[in-house]
Amino acid sequence: MSYPQSAPARRPAAVLSAAAVLLVMAVAALAYAVVDLVVLGGTVDAFRSAARDTSASPEQIDDVVTLLRASAVLTAVVAALSALLLAGLALGLLTGRNGVRVATWVVSGLGLLAGCCSVGVVVGERAAPLQLGSGEEALAELLGLIGDAYPSWWIPLNAGLSVAQGLGYLVVATLLALPAANIWFGRHRSTTPTAPPRFTPAPHQPPSAPPAPPYPPR
Repeated sequence: MSYPQSAPARRPAAVLSAAAVLLVMAVAALAYAVVDLVVLGGTVDAFRSAARDTSASPEQIDDVVTLLRASAVLTAVVAALSALLLAGLALGLLTGRNGVRVATWVVSGLGLLAGCCSVGVVVGERAAPLQLGSGEEALAELLGLIGDAYPSWWIPLNAGLSVAQGLGYLVVATLLALPAANIWFGRHRSTTPTAPPRFTPAPHQPPSAPPAPPYPPR
């Protein structure tokens, strides 16, 4: 026996906009991962060229280069994984799953915090350069060359992306909290098909006595 279900309502503009913002952020994160790996080679070459004029030893230069490469690869991997996560959340929102909306709020909060921290680190590095001990002047020189080894547009790009990332998460969280989104997610949850009611069997009754014959037996 089938039960009729009401047709699902159209997705509100708030949900569509939130999913679109997440997809744009996913594409931006993937593009950042690719660009990060592309500029790595030129950055290492520029750093080695500038490091020759310092008092650092070849071993110290190689150590900083290894750190530079590991940092770039780790950043690219994190950006690629973030792109997959954001794309998955966007597709989940379009299906009307309230659990995905809650997960999106959690990710948005963490992403907003990470964006603020990234901007703070960039500003802090420019305002207060790293200070090392008296016996580590060579290492201080090498670390000071890292920022100049990147292209001139790299640090402003990172700062701009961090600000845009924070604003994007804030916009997504706000859109999913609008009344239209609340009504749509609640309606989708209420239309989940339920199992048909169970019928309890009647209690067992002993069989009744057979009816008497219409004529007396001969």
